[in-house]
This record gives sequence, C-alpha cells and structure tokens, in this order.
Amino acid sequence: MPDLRLLPEERLTPGRLRIEILAGLTVALALVPEAVAFAFVAGVHPLVGLYAAFLVGLVTALIGGRPGMISGATGALAVVMVSLVAEHGVEYLFATVVLMGILQVIAGVMRWGKFIRLVPHPVMLGFVNGLAIVIFLAQLTQFKVPGTAEVSGHGAGGGEWLSGPSLWMMLALVAGTMAIIWLMPRVTRVIPAPLAGIGITAAVVIAFGLDVPRVGDLASIEGGLPPFHIPVVPLTWETFEIILPYAVILAAIGLIESLLTLNLVGEMTGKRGGASQECVAQGAANVITGFFGGMGGCAMIGQSMINVKSGGRTRIAAVAAALFLLSFILFAAPLIEVIPLAALVGVMFMVVIGTFAWNSIRILAKVPMTDAFVIILVTVVTVYADLAVAVVVGVIVSALAYAWNNARRIHAKTYVTPEGAKVYQVQGPLFFGSAEGFTELFDVKADPARVIVDFADSRVVDQSALQAIEAMAMKYEAAGKRIQLRHLSRDCHRLLSKAGHLMVDSEDDPEYALAVDYGVRTGILGGH
Repeated sequence: MPDLRLLPEERLTPGRLRIEILAGLTVALALVPEAVAFAFVAGVHPLVGLYAAFLVGLVTALIGGRPGMISGATGALAVVMVSLVAEHGVEYLFATVVLMGILQVIAGVMRWGKFIRLVPHPVMLGFVNGLAIVIFLAQLTQFKVPGTAEVSGHGAGGGEWLSGPSLWMMLALVAGTMAIIWLMPRVTRVIPAPLAGIGITAAVVIAFGLDVPRVGDLASIEGGLPPFHIPVVPLTWETFEIILPYAVILAAIGLIESLLTLNLVGEMTGKRGGASQECVAQGAANVITGFFGGMGGCAMIGQSMINVKSGGRTRIAAVAAALFLLSFILFAAPLIEVIPLAALVGVMFMVVIGTFAWNSIRILAKVPMTDAFVIILVTVVTVYADLAVAVVVGVIVSALAYAWNNARRIHAKTYVTPEGAKVYQVQGPLFFGSAEGFTELFDVKADPARVIVDFADSRVVDQSALQAIEAMAMKYEAAGKRIQLRHLSRDCHRLLSKAGHLMVDSEDDPEYALAVDYGVRTGILGGH
C-alpha cells in the first residue's frame, strides 16, 4: 500500500501549486532539445521523440510509482532503436514499443521490480557517475555549427565545432546560466533557479540580438495532437521474431534506468517503495505511446533532478511538464524555438554537477578494493556501452566478490569431549563457494570413532552444501566412524530434511530440537 501521509511540502496550497507548475515548466523546456536529439539518434522525425516525451511523461506522472520522477524519450533506448529503424522502418519501431510496454506491464504484475534492491550501493554510485558523464557528453553536440551536428546519445557526433567569437559567446552564455542557477536560491526561491537561468539568458540573447545556436536550429517542433495509429506491420510470426529481441532489450533497459532513477529520487525526497507500480506505469505508457506515433521512453534522471531541485514533489509537476510540452508543440513552437541552446546546456551542466557523486572520489581509497573497482567499472561501462550492461556487469562482479569473500570465511574450531568425541564448531556460511573449504576442515583418518559437527555459527545454504555434508558423512562411514550434526537453524534443517538426507534427534539437542544423527537416518553407521 502506498504511504498516504503527506509531507508539508506535498500539501496542495497556492504556494505549493505555483512551485509545482513552475518546476513543470522548467522541465518541459529542458525536455525539448533532449527529445529532438534522441529522435535524431533513433533515425525518426523529431515529433516522434516529442510525442513520446509527452505521452510517456503524462502517463507515468499520473500512475507512476514515485511522484517527482520525469519520464520521456531517452538516449539509452534510442541507441538500441537506430538499427531497427534503419533495417525495417519506423512502423516496426511502433510495434516494438507496444510489445516492450506489454513486457514491462508483465514485469510489474509479477512484482519483479523488487529485484532492484539487489543492486549494491557501489553499482548505484557508478550508475549516477556514468550517467552524469553521459549527460555532459551529450551536451557537447550543442557546441557545433547549427545544421551540421550529428546528435549522439553518448557524445559529440560529426560536424564542425564552434570556434572563435561564436564559441566564446556560447561558453559565456552557458557560464552565465550556471551562475544564475547557483545564485538564484540565495536571492529568492519564488522562481525555480533553472527556470530563472533559462529566462534571463534568453532575454539577454533576444534583447541584444546575439547570433547563437537556438532550439529552432535543431528542428521545428511545431505539430498537432499525436494521432492514433495502429502500427502498419504484417501480423505474422516473422514480424514477432523481428521485434521481440528489440522489445526485450528495450524493456530491460527502460526498467533498469527507471527503477534506478526511482531509487535516486526516493533518496532525495525520503520516499520508498513503488518499484512494481513504476514497472506497470512505464509499460502502460509505452503501449499507449506505440499506438500514438511515439518512440517510447523511460525515466530520465537528468530531468528528474531538475524537477526535484526546482521543488517538484507531487504528480502535479510532472503532469504540468507533459502538458507544457504539448502546448509547445501545438501553440508555442515559434517562441520556444528562439530559446538559446546555451541556456539549456547550462541547466544540464548544473544537473551534471548535482548528479555526479563527488563523495565517491573521496571514498575510493577508504572502501574495500572490490567496491572501488565496481564503482569505476560501472562508470566506465555506462559511458562506453550502456546503462543496462553496466548495471548487470556491476551486479555480477559484486555478487562474485561477495561469494568469494564468504567462501574464505569457512573454518572450524575443534575440541574433544570427556567422552572422547571430537567436536567441529563450523563457522561461516556453507554454500557452493565454501563447499570445498568445508570438506578440507575434517581429518577423517585421525579423528576418533565419534565426531560431532556443530553448525551453531554456520548456515547451510544450498544444494552444494548438502552434497558437501553427504560426502563428508560417507567418508566417515567408509572409515567405520559415526557422525552427528548439531545446532542447525530451523530453515537449514528444513532444507536438509526436505532433501531426504537427515532426520531429527531431539534428545541430542533439546534447545533447538534439530540435532541430527546421520547414521540413524541411513542405517549404515549404526545406532546410538
């Protein structure tokens, strides 16, 4: 159940409504060049990207798992779409987006979103650092001569770089916008700092007639309402075989980026949960977008940071952003197209500064070497490959490191009881990684006729552990010796009993009622 308790900043007062709407306007202005750029990356018309930003943003704003998040067309998805569009055309893209959405809805209904909790903190740090670098590199395309830049999701593409006075003017305007955003909160919070930066820089450029790149130099954003459109593709198995691989990849990338953004926004706003709901929202948004001529999308960390830092805390800001974007397309295209790109680049550069986890640099020398390696690895892979690959690689490396560290923890203390039995007090988890080390703990030849293995400080985890216990028992049996297992935790005991290996002997271990005599169960080692 969602938390229905409202924080003070979430109570709908006139002041809160103003903040939410202005935050939405700021986000909408930042969405325009991003949506156009990612449409170019995917090889589709700019309106296809803008429609996706509007529809995905609106649906997720209404039913998403975390108020404050912004969704739209993203570069992570666009770089996957480009080959599909190039080989099969835009209609196959629309069909793929619909299937992608269906898969995401299934993931949400199955509550698979909860698995995002398996992403370790070092992977999260690498994710935000890599994404901050990607956002920074994506802005470099705006420093090219208008009309010649080849927009790229991971940095600058082809075209001629600005030089001379044009470059210096662009840099000055970017720096000025960043300075306004930094200073504005110290003066007043009536207007969100990013919106003030965009407005003041645009006013200066227009008032003095400065010749600098503007939004309209990327493409015209004027258009109508997104039309309902059923993808024109053959309803055949061959079509399904073409779009399914792309749909699976896009669904996975979209959910990973959305859920990681959900966690990041949750840390900033103090909210938790909503992962599965976000999966359903993203899926529903993409299904709708595919039927209205959009390229699909997912959560956008950059725009989400702009929204949160501008004061957006409720669904109103995200809904306002989507509606403002639609109004730009329908009514205000000429006005939006004169906004200097330098103002929007300045906003995104401030997002980069705010997104990058600067403390991760300081802690690299203090955290375990494996964690430091994972942070750097995920950052590099995010920049040079893509987010989904980076997160999967980071989780795998972290899991392997965890398994290796736990595998080395297995050891045993030994002593001999007054009755002459040797006791092994096993310490550390017993699982596939430590099974071999567990076997090496025992000295079958030198041990007395009765051996007790005490698991009070250990835990039997998996089938490999069961096999290791059985192999150990068989060695003692072959040597004509008797073995008992004690102090198994209740869940471990259930695991062993379910496997049919062991049985309870409550008299041996009255406190736990879980002591086990392997010989009594098998009948091959003799009774008590």
